[in-house]
Formats: sequence, C-alpha cells, structure tokens
Amino acid sequence: MSLFNQTLGAESMTFKPPRRKLPPEASIFAVLVGISLLFEALGWWVNGQSFLFNVDRLQIIILQMAVIGIIAVGVNLVIITSGIDLSSGSVVAAAAVVSASLAQVSDFPRAVFPQLTDLPIIWPVLAGAVVGLLVGLVNGSLIAFTAIPPFIATLGTMVAARGFAKWFTNGMPVSMLTDDFAWIGSGANPVIIFLVIAAIFHVVLRYTRFGKFTYAIGANRQAAIVSGINVNRHLIWVYTIAGLLAGIAGTVTASRAISGQSGMGVMYELDAIAAVVIGGTSLNGGLGRVTGTVIGVLILGVMTSGFTFIRIDAYYQEMVKGAIIVAAVVADQYRQRNKGR
Repeated sequence: MSLFNQTLGAESMTFKPPRRKLPPEASIFAVLVGISLLFEALGWWVNGQSFLFNVDRLQIIILQMAVIGIIAVGVNLVIITSGIDLSSGSVVAAAAVVSASLAQVSDFPRAVFPQLTDLPIIWPVLAGAVVGLLVGLVNGSLIAFTAIPPFIATLGTMVAARGFAKWFTNGMPVSMLTDDFAWIGSGANPVIIFLVIAAIFHVVLRYTRFGKFTYAIGANRQAAIVSGINVNRHLIWVYTIAGLLAGIAGTVTASRAISGQSGMGVMYELDAIAAVVIGGTSLNGGLGRVTGTVIGVLILGVMTSGFTFIRIDAYYQEMVKGAIIVAAVVADQYRQRNKGR
C-alpha cells in the first residue's frame, strides 16, 4: 500500500497540466500596445498632449488605414500561397478612375462619358470591382500557366495598370461625382467595408476548403499537387480575389476623395505587404491569419499618425517603415529556422 501511495505521489508530482498556448496574434497585439504607449509618452513630452485619448485622432487613423486594410486582406491570401502582388496600388488607381467616370453628374460639361452620367450607384461600384477582378485574373493566369515568378508578373501588371489609368484620364482628374457615390467613402463606411471583408475572409481561411487549399499550397506546393489540389486553378482564384479587393479599395478611395486620379494608390501595395508581414504572415507561405493582418494595419496606422503627431519629417517616416518591414522579415526567417530544428 505504501509503495502504491509512493508511486501515485511520484506520478502526481511529475504530472503537469498542458500549458495553454497564446494565439499567434497576442505578441503582435502586444507590439501594437507598446507602440501606442510609446507615442503617448512622446506626445506628452513633445506636444504636451495625449496621443491615444483623442477620439478624432483615432478615427482618422482608422479611416486612413481602411483602404490599405482592404488591399491587405487580398495580399494576405497571396502571400500565404508564397506569392506576392505588386500591382495593388496601380489597380487602386485604375479602378478609381473607371468607377469615378461612371459616377459623374449629368451637368458636368467635361464628363468622360456624357451619355453615362447620374447612373445608379451600383454601376460605378461594379465597374471598379471588375477592373480589379480582370487585373487579378491576368496576374493569376500568368503565374499559373506561364510559370512566371509572381514578382515579375505582378510588376508588369503594376506598370500596365498605372499606364492605363494615365491614358484613361489623359492626366486629368475625374471630378464632379454624384452625392450617392460620395456616400460610399463618407463617415465610417470605409471602416465598415474593411471589417466586413476581413470577417468574411477570416471565416473563409479558417473554416472552408478554399482556406485549407490556400495554406496547403503555401506550405508545400508539390505535396498539394500530389494530394489532388488543382494548384493552378486555385492560384488564379487567389490572385483574382486579391485584384477584386484592390478594385473595391480603388472605388472607396475615389469616393473618399470625390475624385478619380491616376496618381492614387502610389505605394499602397508596399503598405499592404508591410501590414501583412508585420501581422505575422510568413513570406515563405503556409502561415498567416486575417486577424494578424488587421493588427498589422493598425500598427502601420498608429505609426504614421504618431510620427506626424510628434512632428517627424515624412522622409524619416519612410525610412523607419522600411526598417520595420526588414525587421519583420528577419523575425519571420528566424522563426522559420527555429521551427525546423
């Protein structure tokens, strides 16, 4: 009996309940909190004002990053498949000018399409989405059927889409848009659109076969092929969705500015990629979540607004942003090496 008790006691002493792992987004959220508190302290030191406890400033941060967030959701899908999409910013411009051209008022003498003015709001919205969808379809088809690296394929469409936007507008802004179209980008509507899109694709990635295939292709493309996944078809879908979301972002951008311009969306693709990488999505593919991307978008927004708040020159902001992207990639590579051990 005593031996039994001793054995039982030894087992109870060695037994440890399994440790509950924190979600991957916890560390990224901690970074967000840390950066926010840093700018709060710097705000009091430099300006004698609060950075965080200002409702108007927080609203501006969220509104500014809503468009980047919409693009980043699509870019997140692409990067999970171990791809890249450099065309997003140019797609924003192309979609913005096309959607704006179908949202002009009838009494504007320099309307792009005088016979297509005062249209119901659905038509310019659809036009912008279709522009993005077509560019995404071209990206996916080039990558799937010609074996062109995603970097080169999307670099080509980036240049082509920007050129199309300049040709379409002849360098002039598309202005005098209807109030209905302007409503899309007013108030909190861009944020609502972003959150709805993020929620949809969070569910898609976590709980659908589409999401499982996306992760499988990024983790091991050859294994995905062997397991019966039609990789080429799936990649076309992924890049088409990314283009579609960039087109929606272009429509929202034109609506917010109440104008469509060929210079819109410059560097948006890099901001989106930065948000995705900061949010924990691996550039090696097979790893990433929409929730992490949302936090990454907020981190970028807080940084941009914080630097402006403490009066840091815009040139330094770009340098710091580039350094953060490199640091996030280095951290990802370090994490991948440790996982392989």
